Amino acid sequence: MADETTEPETPEETASIEETAAEAPVEEAPAEEAPAAEEAPAEEAAEPAKVEAEAAPEPVGPKAIRQAKRSTHTGEARPTLTPEERQAARQELRKAKAKARSRRRGQERVKRAAAGPGVGTPPTEHEPASAQTRQGIVTSTKAAKTITVRIDIAKRHPKYHKIVRSTKSLHAHDEACDAREGDTVRVIESRPMSATKRWRLVEVLERAK
Repeated sequence: MADETTEPETPEETASIEETAAEAPVEEAPAEEAPAAEEAPAEEAAEPAKVEAEAAPEPVGPKAIRQAKRSTHTGEARPTLTPEERQAARQELRKAKAKARSRRRGQERVKRAAAGPGVGTPPTEHEPASAQTRQGIVTSTKAAKTITVRIDIAKRHPKYHKIVRSTKSLHAHDEACDAREGDTVRVIESRPMSATKRWRLVEVLERAK
């Protein structure tokens, strides 16, 4: 039991313990100052980001405007409105839209008046479109009063800019049975004359040799 008892500390040992306790915080002080030094560059980096945000162009178009509004939304919930307040807000929005429409239509009327009569005004009545014409080579005259015409099509590909060639056959009405195989003819659109005939012979441009 005598071995387990601790001897009382001497004054010299107490003084050495107090000195070590006083020196410990001094060594940890630089560690506390380090984060402050690290925060300074973060603040400096935030300033260019603010400048870039201010210099960014304004969104163009309804979709871009909606995206910009969503990005600036803080996430706070909207205040709860009563049905009467919602109806009043709807009516105010409708009045604002109606005023904007009337202002835009007035501007359009002024532009049409300045452009002159007949410019930008819609047609008063429907005008029939002109009938399409095609030029091709007769490949068959076996059917009565009907010829089969081969139309050669050559178009430039919109992406690869290569000439793409294709052919298309159509049936045309030949009342006088004037066309022969190999003739170059011109046909025009007409009313449906049978299940497959939607064209009519106009003239024979070149006879087959």
